[in-house]
Amino acid sequence: MTAPARRAPSVARQELSVVCLRVQGMAEIATEPSGPEAATATAVRRPALSPSRASDFKQCPLLYRFRAVDRLPELPTKAQLRGTLVHSVLERLFALPQPDRLPERAKELLAPAWEELSGERPEWAELFAGQEPGQVADWLGGAEKLLDSYFALEDPRRLQPEACELHVEIELDSGVRLRGYVDRLDVAPTGEIRVVDYKTGAAPREIGEAKAMFQMKFYAVVLWRLRGVVPRQLKLMYLTDGQSLAYTPDEAELRRFERTLEAIWQAILRAGKTGDFRPNPGRLCDWCAHQSLCPSFGGTPPEYPGWPEPDPGVETLLDRAD
Repeated sequence: MTAPARRAPSVARQELSVVCLRVQGMAEIATEPSGPEAATATAVRRPALSPSRASDFKQCPLLYRFRAVDRLPELPTKAQLRGTLVHSVLERLFALPQPDRLPERAKELLAPAWEELSGERPEWAELFAGQEPGQVADWLGGAEKLLDSYFALEDPRRLQPEACELHVEIELDSGVRLRGYVDRLDVAPTGEIRVVDYKTGAAPREIGEAKAMFQMKFYAVVLWRLRGVVPRQLKLMYLTDGQSLAYTPDEAELRRFERTLEAIWQAILRAGKTGDFRPNPGRLCDWCAHQSLCPSFGGTPPEYPGWPEPDPGVETLLDRAD
């Protein structure tokens, strides 16, 4: 299925031409723009909407402000770190030859992956300062259980993804720029696309599932506009409870969702001009790190610093490992 004819792509749309690099065992995607604007295309990162930040604004505009505008620090939980670690291990696993993608090999990757992650972010390792070795072992044991759950859902030896941790980015005709990272992209010989996302979080399924599907439709829109093909399947793999959810979008649905993303971005820009990011209390407040600054809990937000530069749309490793 192909998208209708659209105007010729600008230099900023050349993200479809990607080169997969391996840097210290971690996958990155480098864009290769061409033309007279190539010198500046990679130097300037225009404001963009990511699935995590779009979901934040939809959930609570004030949460969006705290994360994207104020950029308040959030100390990750050990569960979040475990999810990030498992994502890293699965990425490394798919870099191995297919016959080597075994459960025991995946578990062997845990220690070096954590050593690299904690080495790059010493504050993560500090969460375990003063703890007994047995407590750290229990934490790693939890990561092993998530990997066991993954192998119960599929056999990675039978798969050959096109990319893992794929950076995708495009500017829509409306001028809204979308940016994000896809956990895994599978492409069949016939050209059919499957988008796969691993979920390791502990949020209730009735809450987390809607947020996760929002994220997947975001990726589906970006890939559809980049490649002209509607993804055949969006697959969520819940490693905490060993279940998976597959969904088949259609072009009409993605068109509607694209309009939703455009509306969210316009609402963000309006709020950004005035600083009017209002709280929206609900069940997910239980997981919010900023209750002490939220008016709904008797707090006072910091003075509005103005619209951020250079880019309020960036995602973190923790965002990718919800």
